[in-house]
Amino acid sequence: MKQICSLILFLLFGAQSQKLSAQNPVGNDPETFVNVDSDGVILKGYDAVAFFIESKPVKGKKSISSTYKEAIYNFSTQENKKLFDENPERYKVHFGGWCAYAVSLGRIAPITIETWSIVDGSLVIQHNQRAVKGWEKDPLGNLKKANLYWPKVASNNGKQIKTNEEKAFLNNIIQNDLILQGYDAVAYVNENRATKGDSQFKARYQGANYWFKNETNLNLFKDNPSMFAPEYGGFCGYAMSRNKLRPIDPNLFQIIDGRLILQHSQKAYKLFNQDLDGNIKKADKFWPKKVRKKAGKKVKFDSPANSK
Repeated sequence: MKQICSLILFLLFGAQSQKLSAQNPVGNDPETFVNVDSDGVILKGYDAVAFFIESKPVKGKKSISSTYKEAIYNFSTQENKKLFDENPERYKVHFGGWCAYAVSLGRIAPITIETWSIVDGSLVIQHNQRAVKGWEKDPLGNLKKANLYWPKVASNNGKQIKTNEEKAFLNNIIQNDLILQGYDAVAYVNENRATKGDSQFKARYQGANYWFKNETNLNLFKDNPSMFAPEYGGFCGYAMSRNKLRPIDPNLFQIIDGRLILQHSQKAYKLFNQDLDGNIKKADKFWPKKVRKKAGKKVKFDSPANSK
């Protein structure tokens, strides 16, 4: 009887489970991890070849299409389709049609067609004008990084990977690389207030994830992250003035000459401010050396700093 019930359950749900697994694969192939719509069309239906020969976005036609590596490419003319079919690797959109700049940072993002460019013979599209600005700082260098990280990004289902660049930074982070214990960095600086952020509004900077209370603060941070990021990687400022790494109380902070500095305890806050300028100079001196020594490694907090 048990075997009959198991067989019935498999017949009822087995095929559905297999279908769900196919729709949500774990460890994607970079050749087929593509940004397509519900009809399987890539590039939002725009003609990939037109970017090369007409130097502008041209909408393709459903009636003129080719399938290449799990994506349907639409074309505006039969001539463009023929060119593509003869050499799809030349005309395909790179990185599966995801934002190229995002891939160079170790993740995926959607695209805006108007942000297209051709770099070293590769068609790439960006997410928005902010991504264009970041990409254009070093197009060839960013293309090289995107090519390097793309296989890992695809196999991680587009979720953030730790890039080589991020390994050079030292941050006081908790689970999921969250810094400031989820408090809003912009609210600290602009409002002089400790405010809990929302995971709905998040950004990544120098290997750490930041949360914000609203989209306004999120965009302010994205436009100028160095203005709002905490000093000393979000570790206790007083401890750093003693060449130590200590956790923080997110409610104990100061904005000093535009710099966000947090402390571990009321005692640390008091001691830090007994010689504010001197302690900042000491912390600034110790921090670069601490980064060189600890970056890319699992952080273990030091014993409490004393007043000496």
